[in-house]
Amino acid sequence: MKYSKIIKIWLFIGLVMVFIQVIVGGITRLTESGLSITKWEVVTGILPPISRDRWNDEFMKYKQTPQYREINEGMSLDDFKFIYFWEYIHRLWARMMGFVFLIPFIYFYSKGMLDKILIRHLTVVVFFAFLAAIFGWIMVASGLIERPWVNAYKLSIHLLIAVCVFVALLWTYLKSLEIHSDIELVGTSILKTSSILFGIIGFQLFLGGMLSGMKAAVIYPTWPDMNGSYFPDIIFIKEEWNLSNFYNYDRNSFMPALIHFLHRNTAYLVLILGVYLIFKLYKTCSESRLTYIKWLPYFLLGSILIQILLGIFTVINSKGSIPVALGVMHQGGALGLITVTVFAIFCT
Repeated sequence: MKYSKIIKIWLFIGLVMVFIQVIVGGITRLTESGLSITKWEVVTGILPPISRDRWNDEFMKYKQTPQYREINEGMSLDDFKFIYFWEYIHRLWARMMGFVFLIPFIYFYSKGMLDKILIRHLTVVVFFAFLAAIFGWIMVASGLIERPWVNAYKLSIHLLIAVCVFVALLWTYLKSLEIHSDIELVGTSILKTSSILFGIIGFQLFLGGMLSGMKAAVIYPTWPDMNGSYFPDIIFIKEEWNLSNFYNYDRNSFMPALIHFLHRNTAYLVLILGVYLIFKLYKTCSESRLTYIKWLPYFLLGSILIQILLGIFTVINSKGSIPVALGVMHQGGALGLITVTVFAIFCT
């Protein structure tokens, strides 16, 4: 089925909106704004506080949280408004995405402009979107009871689900474009290598969420060593490998060292496998007459190098606190790398 231009534009707008949502989510996390809104109000939460009384009411609710009592006690109302702003934008943008998706979908479906294949793909997108919304609140709730911040494991899972929304919508968008390859890629090992790379990047995203959630970059703001050593001594202490340390990751120095070590070395693994895939793509794609196929290995190389450099700059500048701009660009770079990898899989 040939899809109309308006459907392609609609899917592309949705893709851009999901990308922005992930970026705003990164800002929300790095500014520690996620716990500023203590209730999940789907309808009434659309309107922000306007009067001073409403602001004071929201501020009083925040003062009951562990984050305020243990970290932000004495915070001014203006400072509270700053963190409230980012969490509010994050939630409002999610609602806007729902409207941008739902209303056109109903119209296109009623006009018979969507076939079963596209509807099936869109169903997957909706499933992950609902899952992201539900798990987002579960994540926030985890920081309103015991810890003064959201649970890093739940934060990482929420990030992965958000990436699943992006990937599912990206795949749907590529389907609508009817992109094809003029060279034979299926018979090569490119599909298998691309799929393995995609899986490793997914694992790396989880580690990145954990790293950010426990602020491990602040503990090891050096590269290529970790405070003078490539291998942190603590990860070789047998007694440190226990369930308590994994659960209470914020109360020991073992977990930050382990997650940081794994995140760094998984990045090297991505680089090695990525370079291997680039060479295979270069040999095959150079025969293509299609620009987007011919340039695929260069896009992959650029996205990997940019992402690694952003990671290094983020780490070495995380002295005292994580630089928000670099951290967010690093997260955006991860989506860029995911996009190129998914495109490589799609073209095979």
